[in-house]
Amino acid sequence: MSLKRDQMVNNFALSLFWIAAGITVAALFTIIIYVVVRGIGVITPTFVFTWPHGVNAEGGIFPTIISSIYVTGLAMLIATPIAVLAAVYLAEYAKQGIAVKIIRFAADSLASVPSIVMGLFGFAFFIEAFGLPLSMLSAALALSLLMLPIIMRTTEEAIRGVARYIRWGSYGMGATKWQTVSRVVIPAAMPRIITGLILAMGRAIGETAVVFYTMGQAINLPAIPTDSGRAMPIHLYLLAVEGINMPAAYGTAFLLMALIFIFNLIARLIARRYKKLQE
Repeated sequence: MSLKRDQMVNNFALSLFWIAAGITVAALFTIIIYVVVRGIGVITPTFVFTWPHGVNAEGGIFPTIISSIYVTGLAMLIATPIAVLAAVYLAEYAKQGIAVKIIRFAADSLASVPSIVMGLFGFAFFIEAFGLPLSMLSAALALSLLMLPIIMRTTEEAIRGVARYIRWGSYGMGATKWQTVSRVVIPAAMPRIITGLILAMGRAIGETAVVFYTMGQAINLPAIPTDSGRAMPIHLYLLAVEGINMPAAYGTAFLLMALIFIFNLIARLIARRYKKLQE
């Protein structure tokens, strides 16, 4: 009787899990299909490769695409080395005590900060206090603060997840601590590290509040980090709020989703290649 009851409980729990997963997937595909249906008709070479004109509600969105890629790449360059080195220190070198727990708690707290708060902080700190202009650099610095805890925590967990016998084998062959970490542990953890980079990049490229307060809204192609620009989420927000060209807003949303998908696909291919090389 007890076995039968346990089986019923197990089947009930599995049913709940499948229902929850089904609702999540259905909601995701509903949003994607809605945006694709409303936006795909706008996607033409003219829309992708030309400049906005008029009141910036007509024409194409090419400068916003370049600005989004520019600021996301710059934020990745700033956040990734700091986050990875911090994760290596916490996982491999730091004594596991109260100080490390405080650092991890601070990172988790930073990851939960609303983006609008980070945008206001970026404006007050980087622009008002340090005198930086509304630019790619200011926006990238603010975005890197959002990306930093995501990359750091996922990288730390990836490093800690590497089997101990891999380290012992390296030490047994006479390798030093740093040689083991840099040439054995980090390559073994690279697929999971790249997953963390994907998560951070996906959050950064879709952020609106942070870039709204720190990048500006200039319609131009940024050349140097101190140039201003308009990211795709900002352009989408302005088009939707003004309501003067909703087809262009849906087209921008469609391209933004496609850009995120392409970045995720490239990152996953790189992670898969690392995994095959290890095998």
